Amino acid sequence: MHKQDKLYIDGNWVSTAGRQFLDVMNPATEEVIGRIPAATRAEAGQAVAAARAAARTWGCTPVKERAAYLARIHQGLAARADEIARTICAEVGMPLKLSRRIQAGLPAAVLESYVTLLGGYAFEERIGNSLVVREPAGVAACITPWNYPLHQAVAKVAPALAAGCTVCLKPSEVAPLSAFILAETIHEAGLPAGVFNLVTGTGEEVGEHLARHPDIDLISFTGSLRAGRRVAELAAGTVKRVTLELGGKSAAVVLDDADLPTTVKSTVGACFLNSGQTCTAHTRLLVPEQLYEQAAALAVAAASAYTPGDPHDEQTRLGPLVSAAQRERVRGYIRQGVAEGAVLLTGGAEPPDGLATGFFVRATVFGKVTPEMTIAREEIFGPVLSIMTYRDEDDAVRIANGTPYGLAAAVWSGDPERAERVARRLKAGQVDINGGAFNLLAPFGGFKQSGYGRELGRFGLEEFLEVKSIQLRE
Repeated sequence: MHKQDKLYIDGNWVSTAGRQFLDVMNPATEEVIGRIPAATRAEAGQAVAAARAAARTWGCTPVKERAAYLARIHQGLAARADEIARTICAEVGMPLKLSRRIQAGLPAAVLESYVTLLGGYAFEERIGNSLVVREPAGVAACITPWNYPLHQAVAKVAPALAAGCTVCLKPSEVAPLSAFILAETIHEAGLPAGVFNLVTGTGEEVGEHLARHPDIDLISFTGSLRAGRRVAELAAGTVKRVTLELGGKSAAVVLDDADLPTTVKSTVGACFLNSGQTCTAHTRLLVPEQLYEQAAALAVAAASAYTPGDPHDEQTRLGPLVSAAQRERVRGYIRQGVAEGAVLLTGGAEPPDGLATGFFVRATVFGKVTPEMTIAREEIFGPVLSIMTYRDEDDAVRIANGTPYGLAAAVWSGDPERAERVARRLKAGQVDINGGAFNLLAPFGGFKQSGYGRELGRFGLEEFLEVKSIQLRE
């Protein structure tokens, strides 16, 4: 049982005045595995005040010193990697084998990347008679989701601290336990008081207060489209800078010269990762009309390897969804797909065999999905793949771009130049070609209603910097 009864404010662990707590549930067992404080608005305000008081000094701290703090935090997280993997496996349900590599490994790698980046980043440059300087934006509110809880926190906190900003972190109350590990690690690294603050609670109470608070200079938010709109609305009152990373409905475009078995297997894996609870999940498989039958058979075969099961079992590839509400939401989309005429090739809304307990959903593949169907347009956030057909390249691009989202996409082809040509036409923030690997130094973010701003690498750092021109007399 992970019992957390304190918030981390101004370098200290402090008891919440409200004495209200929120339960954290294991989605595989439906057991309560932890409890966290539900901070009040007053306590969120205390965290902001601490961050504001620390901002001036931290913003003037030499870059080498900031990098040294980040290096110590990186070392601390790396030392607790197994604990992190097991904690997130328990609170999110990602299979432990994957949790070790992704939920624990990725945040440490992001931190290390910013230590390296700071060694060569130019915070000043001369342009003509102007000295252009990049300064910390000030106090940053980082509001993070539950699907990759520590990664999403580190992807905001690391560049914020690197830039010289102070931070108020508000993690999702659904999966908040790894945020306490981060706070403990930061405390042990000796970061000055007030530079990092952790306030847990609900979005309505804590998140909205941070979004509208006049002493917050910048908000970096990852979550649903609905919540992102609300954050932007509240932030507009004080004209804050806002970075939004929202939903996706990513298409994998399979050209007629692609290696179809490899393509379909990879797309199914990209769709079902973390039980489909991934904003960049490739949930639409677009294939030429003449390849539909073959692609459908391959997808069903690939999906058969994703049998829901205990996430602590090393053989499990598909864990539960994070909550009962999420499970019912996904099952509702599956029922809607059937009702609107999509062909259910495998899976379905019925509970998986032998799993009466836990928020599990069958690995589901739909065929003959058309662009106007709900399952082709809305983010499901579950293990549901839609196979769609197209006539030619122009039709494929039209369908791929035909949703309100634009976070990610993929192109598969035997001709790399042809694949790149199609990739350039897709309205998405990142496009993989033939399974191109995720790059921690490349910008991450979306087009259209997938949000604005970028994370990771130099682009993520610059979201936390203001640019000033100093005109010099020559």
